[in-house]
Amino acid sequence: MIERLRGFGTCAIANAIETLNLRLRNEGYSSGTLRSFGANSKPIVAHAVTVRIRCSSPPPDGHDYLESTQWWNYVLSVPAPRIVVIQDVDPNPGAGALVGEVHANILRALGCVGVATNGAIRDMPALRRLDFHAYARTLSVSHGYSHIVDMAHPIEVEGLKISPGDLMHGDVHGLLTIPRGAEELIVTAAERLSERERTIIELCQRDEFAIEPLRNAIRAFRTASP
Repeated sequence: MIERLRGFGTCAIANAIETLNLRLRNEGYSSGTLRSFGANSKPIVAHAVTVRIRCSSPPPDGHDYLESTQWWNYVLSVPAPRIVVIQDVDPNPGAGALVGEVHANILRALGCVGVATNGAIRDMPALRRLDFHAYARTLSVSHGYSHIVDMAHPIEVEGLKISPGDLMHGDVHGLLTIPRGAEELIVTAAERLSERERTIIELCQRDEFAIEPLRNAIRAFRTASP
């Protein structure tokens, strides 16, 4: 099912979810402020590892934050493939980046195929070489005081509400969540929609274009069941 979902762009999956009326049309996907910084040829389909971080404030005791490795156990508890989704809860997200080249290599070894955050990431050339999917609001040259404050809770990243283990689909347009238990329905609907769209596009690209066949195809498209 993961590979079948990866066979469609994220817009096609969004169309399928809309036609099935699985949720409101203004829910379940990231806003345009979440940018794809990767150069990946295929969409990402992965289960969400949810984390909250802060980056802007130094530790109250004057010592540097030492990143705990215990959260790796939580990462491994989520079904593979995995995407680490980070909510930066600072008042101004993006003061620093938790994930760069080193963290991306660690996460990749833990079965993660990407990262997404409302804050910052860094070391983009290295992440692209790893073919590691990378979504963020911005980039940062520094870690700042990045540290994990909690994990395994529902979070929100650029308008997208995400629960631990949610199946996510993303490409250059952004990310969305796949409604649980509806994967087969969504793939089937996406296949049917793609066939209907190809018919309309072929009519538009004919050397001898005629408007009435296009009108009829649009009517059939709108009245057909998903």
